[in-house]
Amino acid sequence: MVDALNTEFELTDAEMHLYARQILLDGWDIEAQEKLKFSDICIIGCGGIGCALAELLARAGVGKITLIDPDTVEISNLQRQLAFTPQDVGFYKAETLAKRLQQINPYVQIEYYNQAISIDNAQVLIQHQDLVLDGCDQFETRYLVNQTCRQFDVALISASAIGLQGQLFMVEGDSACYNCLFPQEDQTDTAMRCADSGVLATTPNVMASLQAHHALLYLGLGKMPLRQKLLLWDGQSMQQRILKFEKDTNCPICQAR
Repeated sequence: MVDALNTEFELTDAEMHLYARQILLDGWDIEAQEKLKFSDICIIGCGGIGCALAELLARAGVGKITLIDPDTVEISNLQRQLAFTPQDVGFYKAETLAKRLQQINPYVQIEYYNQAISIDNAQVLIQHQDLVLDGCDQFETRYLVNQTCRQFDVALISASAIGLQGQLFMVEGDSACYNCLFPQEDQTDTAMRCADSGVLATTPNVMASLQAHHALLYLGLGKMPLRQKLLLWDGQSMQQRILKFEKDTNCPICQAR
């Protein structure tokens, strides 16, 4: 029985061929690729960030990807959301993206939910994940995802993009959390989204690539370069900064853990 289970988790010959360029990398071997194969991740938001993020991780060989988004495709999404075409307008983003990912990599298991993550379903959707990747554009959702990840000790990599700027950071273990960095009581303009203020086509895709890269480092190699650090990307100047931030000893989310 043990041998059968071990065989189940081994890479097949077809998978070895598909992921050959990764396996040839110094510092990335078959073991790292197998860790990807039996990793479960959840992507919150299938918009500008989520589309590219999901596709990169599916191509890289993450074993199971759960997609969550309640929205349907609109014509204005096509400017930056790479998974969609004019023929997809009016259809659910999560379902449409799931079908595309299955075409790209049949070895990856895809689940999707055409609904918003909420206080009613967050625990069920998040508690058994190895990693949650947040790319949504709703502050309320970000705080809920952060709180739920902290509650169940699930690692979180959060990315955002607006205009020509982006942010990326990781919450893991006993690190500072999203609420430590951006206290909810300080957020006065919770309606600010790319739908309201605009975003260059490339900005969310740059951030999605950085987020996907960090996810692969974490899932395959256990590396966490942005744990309790905030990466700031400026698309106007093409400059990038990384800032350290500390845990808020009065954070209601961390204190409740």
